[in-house]
Amino acid sequence: MEKYLIIWILLGLILSSFFGYYLYYYKVKQPTKINLLLAIIRSIVFFLIGLLLINPSIPEEVLFSQKTKLSVLVDNSSSIKYFKKDSLISHILEVLKNDKKLNKKFNIDYYSFGNKFQLSDTFSFNDNQTDISIPLKKISKIQKNRNSPIVLISDGNQTIGNDYLYTKIKEPVFPIVIGDTSKYKDVNISQINVNRYSFINNKFPVETILQYDGVQPVRLRYSIENNGNIIYNKIINFTQKNNSRILKTFIKSTQEGLNVYKSKIQYLENEKNRANNHKNFSVEVNNKQSKILIVSSFYHPDLGALKKAIERDKQRKVNIEIIKSKKHQINDCQLVILYQPDEKFNLLLKQLNSNKLSFMLITGSKTDWSFINNKSLGITKKNINQLENYSASFNNSFFTFSQKNIGFENFPPLLDYFGELNIEIPHQTLLFQNINGYSSQNPLLVTANESNQKKIFLFGEGIWKWRSSSFQKKNSFINFDKFIGSIVQYASNKKIRDRLDIDIKPSYNINSKILISAFYIDENFQFDSRATLLFTVLNKNTKEKKILPFSLSDSSYQLYLNSLDSGKYEYIVSVNEQDISKKGNFVVNDFLVEEQFTSANSNKLGLLAKKTKGGLYFEDNYNLLVDKLVNDDEFLIEQKSKQISSNLINKTWMMFVIVTLLSIEWIIRKYIGKV
Repeated sequence: MEKYLIIWILLGLILSSFFGYYLYYYKVKQPTKINLLLAIIRSIVFFLIGLLLINPSIPEEVLFSQKTKLSVLVDNSSSIKYFKKDSLISHILEVLKNDKKLNKKFNIDYYSFGNKFQLSDTFSFNDNQTDISIPLKKISKIQKNRNSPIVLISDGNQTIGNDYLYTKIKEPVFPIVIGDTSKYKDVNISQINVNRYSFINNKFPVETILQYDGVQPVRLRYSIENNGNIIYNKIINFTQKNNSRILKTFIKSTQEGLNVYKSKIQYLENEKNRANNHKNFSVEVNNKQSKILIVSSFYHPDLGALKKAIERDKQRKVNIEIIKSKKHQINDCQLVILYQPDEKFNLLLKQLNSNKLSFMLITGSKTDWSFINNKSLGITKKNINQLENYSASFNNSFFTFSQKNIGFENFPPLLDYFGELNIEIPHQTLLFQNINGYSSQNPLLVTANESNQKKIFLFGEGIWKWRSSSFQKKNSFINFDKFIGSIVQYASNKKIRDRLDIDIKPSYNINSKILISAFYIDENFQFDSRATLLFTVLNKNTKEKKILPFSLSDSSYQLYLNSLDSGKYEYIVSVNEQDISKKGNFVVNDFLVEEQFTSANSNKLGLLAKKTKGGLYFEDNYNLLVDKLVNDDEFLIEQKSKQISSNLINKTWMMFVIVTLLSIEWIIRKYIGKV
């Protein structure tokens, strides 16, 4: 008993005695034995009331039994149903639930895992993905006792997530292998790597990874089809050692829109699983060309050389225009090239600066430097009326974009006015001037980015000679054309963000969860959370149409699509009450990843059991696991103790005594005539 509790009880005893004495002795002139009896009764009442208020208690050690926690993790993926083992698992679970000895020894919790991990005692075996690492990791955090066993009922095949073999876990794991563990010869398309987008008439790369599981050498045909036509095929030889191949090919984009391709590898004789011998992929082909405008006041061979070099990339279209007194249509141009500008370019330069459009300026023998000096372009030149030939010297310290030296020092010189050149804006020099073999630090070709307006300056005409010289040395224009293409790519890659952006893939697998994200901004380019975004999707095969709203999630709009049938779909994302929308296509492939396995992965489950000091069991001997759990002394019911506080008094009886004493006191006082 605590010392403070004793002090309170003694204090209560003293106070109650004092109050009893005060009521029946202190003011009584001639106290009798009756007064003494009443004082004692009232003191006892006060003391008992004080005890009720103090409520004294003492600590007490109590022993109790605690069962060991047993976690049963059940694979809820569709591969179980594919192996036709769903009824077997249901039977195993019934055995576990009805085993009296097992349930007497363990507190058993049942969990399902597949797409997600959750506490459950009912299983559908419809999940289209399997992640074994997450349930093991979460259970390990939940369990506080290192001796709490985990029963893992699964085929051991994982399709997403981290490798469960490397999951840190302190509890022993006892896998029950579900499915056929026999090894069958099999060939499959393991993976296809392809870009999501391509441009019309361009070639896009396709990388296919093929795998063979067998002993005998085989010779099989691999092919890629589009619209029923074989566009690529190759004979592949596999052996037991050379059982993996990576095929790389290029496919030409000939049709705009969403193109679906079917890759397949020839079946083996008596191959059990043929679902993994084919796989579809899709590519969105874009037919939008970048527009480049070259403006000059006269015709020059440089114009044609630039046009041919730029249009080597089929996605670029070059227009050559003679300068006009009226406005040029430049809003849809990615780059404008000003060739030897003079006063006629005044209106065009105003258009470029007001719209912050990128441009490339080329000077030469017919350039009006007085005009350029007065236009605040960031460059000025104190020239004299004398022309000079400027050769090129490559700057190895140029880092604005990647450009190798293609032999610039050996190209013919360019022609421009002689004079002191000043560049007044931040810039990077790609080529320096070289005069009669003397390399100066004066720039010949520079790049600049002023307030997000990219500017390229080439100080000299005659670049057509560079293209011819490049061809003479390499028997190809490709080096020069790539050089011009890099400049154009740098200057024209400014992207004005659309008010509505959509994040959607061109291809999904059937039964997979499809997440579509949208980002919408107002006219001030701020995220607009007030908008209502609608997603209209049309199945091209069945013509079934759905209109679904997006949900606001933080700083974006999101929409989940579930249970779409395989086929091609067309979609439109629109902003309600706004004339803003985007449309496109995607395809749902008839591809079930859970059906790509030929057998259960008993080897990996065995390694997991060995690593965690558990044990591996199979579907035909799971009863041995039940016997082990029941009889193993490592998992005995624990006797534990805990400290509880026991009350020293019974409040019910205490109240009864108080009422009884007060009643006796009342009767005595009534008897002696003091009530």
